Amino acid sequence: MASDPRPGHALGPEPELAPILNALANQTRPVVLVDGKSGSGKTELARRLAPAIGAQLVRLDDLYPGWDGLAAASAMVSGEILTRHRWRRWDWFADAPAEWHEVDPTRPLVVEGSGALTRATRPAATFGIWVDLHEPTRKRRALARDGATYEPYWDRWAAQERIHFERERPDLLADLTISGDSRDYCYR
Repeated sequence: MASDPRPGHALGPEPELAPILNALANQTRPVVLVDGKSGSGKTELARRLAPAIGAQLVRLDDLYPGWDGLAAASAMVSGEILTRHRWRRWDWFADAPAEWHEVDPTRPLVVEGSGALTRATRPAATFGIWVDLHEPTRKRRALARDGATYEPYWDRWAAQERIHFERERPDLLADLTISGDSRDYCYR
């Protein structure tokens, strides 16, 4: 069966996206913020969602200025991506800012990462998603993905995620919460 690339037409191999595509069906330029803690599945969801709606994808992993940079990258979503339509990549190897990237303000946009969904970013978004998964599974998945590179920083990063969650409550700002291994959907 062929898939129809128009929002709201969930045919083909991505039935998990159907609730999201249906919610975005009448939007001419969706701006979707996908937030969740490390290992929850937000990156994979955004990677599949962006082409399904013909969107540009900005991953906060490309913006975090180091292991203590969650708050700084979160501020860049409202201060640069959603207002000035640009973002600056962080070069993890050089530990320094790198090149600027433009965001086309006429095309759909998906911004994904811990810190994407905040009180400051929510007004500019047409749809917010919180991806939730319990910590032992998240940690196992994240460390399987990134291995020895991430393991020494897990606790440090998790502390920043807790602060972000407590301060911003992205779960309450979201239009949709996707939770658990079963990918249960809960709309607000």
